[in-house]
Amino acid sequence: MIVYCAAAACAIGVVLLASRLVRRWRGVDDPDPDGPTTAHSGAMLSALFLLAFAIAIVVPWTTIDAARSNTYAESHAISEAYWAASRLPPPDARHVQAGLTRYVALVRGPEWRLMEHGRLSTRGRDELDGLRRDVIAVNAGTDELKDARTAVLDHLAEISAAREQRAMDARTTPPPGLLAVTVLTGLAVLLLPFTSGARPRGATLVPLSMMAALLAAGTYLTVDISHVFTGALAVRPDAYTSLQAQLQHISGGG
Repeated sequence: MIVYCAAAACAIGVVLLASRLVRRWRGVDDPDPDGPTTAHSGAMLSALFLLAFAIAIVVPWTTIDAARSNTYAESHAISEAYWAASRLPPPDARHVQAGLTRYVALVRGPEWRLMEHGRLSTRGRDELDGLRRDVIAVNAGTDELKDARTAVLDHLAEISAAREQRAMDARTTPPPGLLAVTVLTGLAVLLLPFTSGARPRGATLVPLSMMAALLAAGTYLTVDISHVFTGALAVRPDAYTSLQAQLQHISGGG
């Protein structure tokens, strides 16, 4: 942040120095609100705002879309593990399936509320680790049971990988500097007519007010969607809600 502030200060110094040199050597004064200086500054400020705004929208949107796909990948791996566990000996099968059901309930309930604050619960990881140890300990006396045990372990590994990705998604946010630049350039675009000496009156306030309202709404949107699991585009636990019904269907013999 210090480097960014220093770069901005240097740029302002260059502008002040250039204005003095040009004034001393040649050139004409440009005090008009619609003069070339204001026109150039306005165009560049608008371009900078649009660039920062586009990045602040596209990056979270892409992250949210990937995070949503990952939740469905994790739910699919849980479903496959549930099916594979049915090939284990009945006591072990019921134990593993019950553990997977608890894990799904944990994810879509308490853990999802924690993800809104950028973290996951330790219970979910402990549940998966316990299931993995229990499956490894299954007495597989035949090749069929060995294959079933291997299949369950493979799917548990997939669940763990998807969970780690979900933990990264919960912590992912755009750089604070990007949101700051979006807000500052938006304010600069809004205040440019006043800082250039213009005094809007009457009907000219209507388009200016509309622009201000849209700028405020757009800037708030960049902040609102900056976190994957909160805000207007937040990823919801729909994949796990559907999975709960699916697991009940499987356990009921459907």
